[in-house]
This record gives sequence, C-alpha cells and structure tokens, in this order.
Amino acid sequence: MAAPKVAVVGAGVIGLSTALCIAETCPSCSVMVLSDQFSPNTTSDIAAGMLIPHTYPGTPIHVQKQWFKETFTYLFAISNSAEASEAGIHLVSGWQVFKNTPKEELPFWSDVVLGFRPMSEAELQKFPQHRFGQAFTTLKCDCPPYLLWLEKRLKATGVQMYTRKVADLWELHSEYNIVVNCAGIGAHQLVGDEKLFPVRGQVLKVHAPWVKNFIRDGDGLTYIYPGIHRVTLGGTREKESWSLSPDPGATKGIFDRCCSLEPSLRGAQDIKVKVGLRPSRQCVRLQREVLSQGGVKLPVVHNYGHGAGGFSVHRGTAKEAARLVGECIAALQGSSLRAKL
Repeated sequence: MAAPKVAVVGAGVIGLSTALCIAETCPSCSVMVLSDQFSPNTTSDIAAGMLIPHTYPGTPIHVQKQWFKETFTYLFAISNSAEASEAGIHLVSGWQVFKNTPKEELPFWSDVVLGFRPMSEAELQKFPQHRFGQAFTTLKCDCPPYLLWLEKRLKATGVQMYTRKVADLWELHSEYNIVVNCAGIGAHQLVGDEKLFPVRGQVLKVHAPWVKNFIRDGDGLTYIYPGIHRVTLGGTREKESWSLSPDPGATKGIFDRCCSLEPSLRGAQDIKVKVGLRPSRQCVRLQREVLSQGGVKLPVVHNYGHGAGGFSVHRGTAKEAARLVGECIAALQGSSLRAKL
C-alpha cells in the first residue's frame, strides 16, 4: 500500500509529542496535525509543565512509572543539550511539604527524579506550618517555548500542521488511513466520552526572578514553580467547571496561599491570570478502536485524558500511541495483501 496517511487531532503537548513519536517510529508515514488551536492558545500553554506525576486511579502504577521514566529520560537529555534554552527545558530543585506525614513517604516516582530525600529539620524551619517534607530535583517544561520547539522538530521531519476544527473523527475517513485522537478536553464532545470531565485550573504567572526553588504543598493545591522567565503560582482544582473566566476571589486566594509558603512573593510584579481545563478521567484513554460505517473502516488510536499530569507522562504515552499506530499500519498492510490475494 502507499505511505499511510495519519491525522493527529490536537496540538497541545500530547498531540505534538504523539505526532513526533509517530514520525520518528514510522518514517514511511505521512503525518498531519489538525487542530483549531495551536500554541500559545492551548491548555498546555497554561500548565506549569512540572514533572511531578499525578496518580491515575485506573492505571497500574508500573505503567504510570514507565511513562514518567521515559518522559524524564527524554527531557533530561534535552536539558543536557545545546537546545535546552530554546526548548524551555530546565532542572529545578525544591521541596514538597506536608502538614502531616503522608501514608506514602516514598512516592512511586522517587527513584526517577534526582536526589530524592526527606527534608532535614533545618530545611523544615522555612515552613513552620508543615511537619514533613521531601527535597528533590526535577525538570520543568516552559511553554510556549517547548511547544514551539516540538512544532519546529515536527516541521523538520516533514509533518504538516493545519488549523482545522474537527467536529467528528469520521469526517477524516476519506482523507486519512489512521486517526489519532489527542483532543484533550475536546474529546468530551468529539467522541462523546462521558468519563472525561474538566478540572478547572486557575494560575498566576508572575515576575519574581529571585525565586529559584519550587515549593509544592503535598495537598497539590498550592504550588510555586519557577520557570525561565516567570513563576507559576497555583492553583485551583474545580471538578466539572467549564468556565474559562478568571475568578478574582481565586486570584487573591492563590496569591495569599503562595505568599504564606514564600513571603518574598509579596514583591512579585506583572501578575497575569490564566485559566485552563484539565482533561481528567480515572485513567488515560490510550487504546485502539475501529470506527465503521457501511462497511468502511477507520482505525483510531486514542491518547487523551491526562488530567493534571500530562507533562509528566507525555513522552511515555506518545511512544505507546505510536506503537499502537504501528499495529494499525501492520493490520492495514495485512488486509491490503489479503485483498490482492
């Protein structure tokens, strides 16, 4: 058969990294990225891009760890290259602090990040309201730079990008052999996934260049993540809220909570408020499906529903999605051979 045509729907971190993995593992494919929004207007552009995993209750821990490890290894190599600055990838050290000692003192990812250890009593004096903490070094992806770097890599491998609103995956069946659904929260409408729900996140992006260490409250609600140019302060987690309008009350709450962890933030300037909808479900949907109408079949690979943890696992899930695309190609080639026989 001719070179298989693959459409990737969605241009956030999941869509772009999935398209790149497909192009790298299936060089004979013709890959297109279709999305109604590209950077800087994606949910990924609002995210802090920190590699601290969130647990998916419906996904086995060993699978989540593999996804995280593959992502960390990939980004660590970029952080050690001449492209680190352009790609917006950098190491950042800091603390995760708890008001009470957590049940799980060693999270599943503790041996993937660098230098994970319990905080000393002296370090904990910085956080008088907290009784336990963990110190480690991890990676951060600054966006838009990382998304723009992925787009540049895609163009270099011959992947084309088109601004297009896809209302139904089936509309692509006459143009493409395989469709990959990386639509994030858009999959709620695109494929009618009732298990997918938004978790609204409001963050502040501030100018505070003296803040060099990340600080994350163990409850996950309050965090300070320094980037190359701006510090992300968070946050909120509002299930089933579709509102993209900033809430002034939430802005004040986020700022006050972050200042209680890092009082020097009172001097932060140029505060910008951003809102995004995390595409959440019990587990990432990463699977093959065959759509069919009137005897015509369209192989689909789904890769969405990463919630708050998309950056932490994006490369790992992209590699798995690319492997599933490879299976679809093998099945198509098998059926075209049988048709010739």
